Amino acid sequence: MGVAAVITRSKNGQWVNEVDGAPELSRSYTSRDEAIEEGEALASEHGVRHEVELSEPTGVITDGGDSDDA
Repeated sequence: MGVAAVITRSKNGQWVNEVDGAPELSRSYTSRDEAIEEGEALASEHGVRHEVELSEPTGVITDGGDSDDA
């Protein structure tokens, strides 16, 4: 079985492209835009659909800023 779909979603503070049917092609990214761009390219390369799941706001800041900033 080959690639069925590429799904871009937020997971544990990172953006990931999960590849249905070929998990070894799945990758993670620090930015949403980069994940979407790469997900679209991967889906196009394999002739499958690309889905982007919207993440629920958690209230947690994950930008990696300095913790001493007040």
